[in-house]
Amino acid sequence: MHQKLEISVYRESDETIVALAGEIDLQTAPRLSGAVNDALAEDPLRVVLDMEGVTFCDSRGLGTLVVLSRAASRSRSVLVLANLGDFLKRLLAVSGIGEHFVIREGGPGAQPGPKGPAT
Repeated sequence: MHQKLEISVYRESDETIVALAGEIDLQTAPRLSGAVNDALAEDPLRVVLDMEGVTFCDSRGLGTLVVLSRAASRSRSVLVLANLGDFLKRLLAVSGIGEHFVIREGGPGAQPGPKGPAT
């Protein structure tokens, strides 16, 4: 069964937080674009994508993130990727597009992941 993407939007004084949970892919990317574009319409200094709950992101999802980052720049805002898991960090590094994003490491109460023994 295809997992949907849950999107929650919180507005703070100078930034809008878009919390994501689920998968960013061909089916869900348009909803993500809509949520971020709606947030940008209110002229925040930053739109923060809280990626902590993201379990999957395909090439369409990555492309959508790039497009949204450019849209934020045109709106004189900044798209920030926050709470990236190891999967997303590797994906951004391997794809070579990680350097195009502002990445916020950790956050309130963020704990580093446990390191298991090498097998």
